This record gives sequence, structure tokens and C-alpha cells, in this order.
Amino acid sequence: MRVVFMGTPDFAVPTLEKLAQDGHAIAAVYTRAPAKAGRGMSLRPSPVHALADKLGVPVLTPATLRTPEAAETFAAHGADVAVVVAYGMLLPQAILDAPKHGCLNLHGSLLPRWRGAAPIQRAVMAGDAESGVGVMRMEAGLDTGPVALEARVPITPGMTAGELHDALMPVGAELMARALGLLDRGALTFTPQPDEGVVYAHKITNDEARIDWSRPADQVANHINGLSPFPGAFYEADFGKGPERVKVLRATVTNGSGAAGTLLDADGTVACGTGAVRLTELRRAGKSGSASGAEFVRGARLTPGARLG
Repeated sequence: MRVVFMGTPDFAVPTLEKLAQDGHAIAAVYTRAPAKAGRGMSLRPSPVHALADKLGVPVLTPATLRTPEAAETFAAHGADVAVVVAYGMLLPQAILDAPKHGCLNLHGSLLPRWRGAAPIQRAVMAGDAESGVGVMRMEAGLDTGPVALEARVPITPGMTAGELHDALMPVGAELMARALGLLDRGALTFTPQPDEGVVYAHKITNDEARIDWSRPADQVANHINGLSPFPGAFYEADFGKGPERVKVLRATVTNGSGAAGTLLDADGTVACGTGAVRLTELRRAGKSGSASGAEFVRGARLTPGARLG
């Protein structure tokens, strides 16, 4: 099939790679414009942009798709279908209508749960037992289109958002490849999303990254793991040089009790509102590497009874 691919981050890379391997004609790749990154703040193309260059596919990075010129350029690709994976830009109706078979989106949740910007993080933060990916036909509403295919992935105890993200990537690539195969044969069917169970995965804000030790231990652990590796849940403490931010990148629920935020042992167990969590991976501000809970406690010269933020 003749495909326009629209995507930006790592999550979208396996899907583009799979579609190219399967012999689909990638007419063009749309992605976000290169952004400044690294110590030198040089312009760095998106992961999808980098792969498209390797594949020799034309790359477009429009600042908007809401102009007649953008719509005309998009229509000129003559696509059978557009495949959208974490593109990062809303598509106007003129774009949605341009391909022969419309636009198919690979979404990182089991719709209608977790529509929106951060479905993977929100699923872990909420303590969901499973997540998945779905192929849906895009329409004007936010992730409201009918769904054709889904694949489920369990969220195992202690799994971080980063680990779930990585588990979903290859599953999503295979699912979209299957969808295009069915579409090419005229056998891809869609089911409207139910009205019940709609939950929105709002964009993660920096304000909600601070750890609230007064919450129950399972909620604290889910919050920490759901924000790992980015942006990273944190608390602030004074280790002798003023307030310092500490990111906690992994935690598990364990036995223990005490005043919320109190360090209970040398292994990094911290009391919560009810129960306790063991901090198993942490990173201090300005440090490139991470440490285990025991290593962190030892390096920071903390003793049981210390208050963490």
C-alpha cells in the first residue's frame, strides 16, 4: 500500500521500520521539526526523522497542518492510508479525509481507557493490571475513533512506564502491520468505542511529580514507577548543603510502618500513609548515574528515622 507515516519519538520507530520491511511504499514521513538537545544544544532530528533518512524517504516537518498549502501538499502524496504513531500534532479534517482509506492511529492503551497524551504513564500510575495497543480510525475527536484491532500486555508488579513503553513498541508494530494487511484485502473492520469507561490520560505536569508520602504505599509505588524514567518522581531533602532534589526511579511495596516519609532501614524503606515502599533506584540532582536504595542511604549518610522530604 502507499503510506504516509506520521510519528516522532522512539515509540513510533518500530512501526515505520516494520511497514518498510513489509514492502509498503512509504510516500513521505511527517514528524516534528528537529529540536535543540544535548550540551551543545544543537538541532537533533526526531528518532522517526533519523530512520526516514536511512530509508531514503522524504521527510516533512511542517509547523502546522491547518493551512490550504499543507492540505494540498498532503493530498499530493496520493496515499492509500496514513499511519499515525505518537506524531504530536492534531490532524485537521482536510488531512483526515485525504488518504483513500483515511488515517489509522496506533494508540498506547486499551481504548476508551486512557485517551490522550500520556496513556502509558497514566496506566502505571493508576495501578492498572494490563495495558495494550490499539489500531483505530482517526476522527476529529481526541482518540474517539472506532477500533479495529487490539493487543493486550500485562503490567507486572514493579513495572515502570519505561518498561511498559518498550514492551508495547514491538507489539504495536506487528499490530499495525497486521491492520494494513487486512486493509489491503478489504477485510479490516472497525467497532465503535463504548460510551462507558472513558478515561483521559492528561499530559504529565511537573507539579504532579513530587512524591506525597502520605498516600498509601501502593499508590506511592505506582506514582514513582509511572513517572520513570521521565520526568521522574522526586522529593527534596537537605543533606548538608541546602535543599536537594532526589529522583526516585523505581519502588516496590514492602512491609513497614511509621510516620509518612520516614526512612525505616538502611535498604531504603520509607513509611507511607499506610504501609511502606522500598526505593530501589534513585538519582541525586546533578548526578548522571543511579544508585540502589542501600547505596543511596549509605552515600547520603542517612540513618533510620531520617525524614525524606
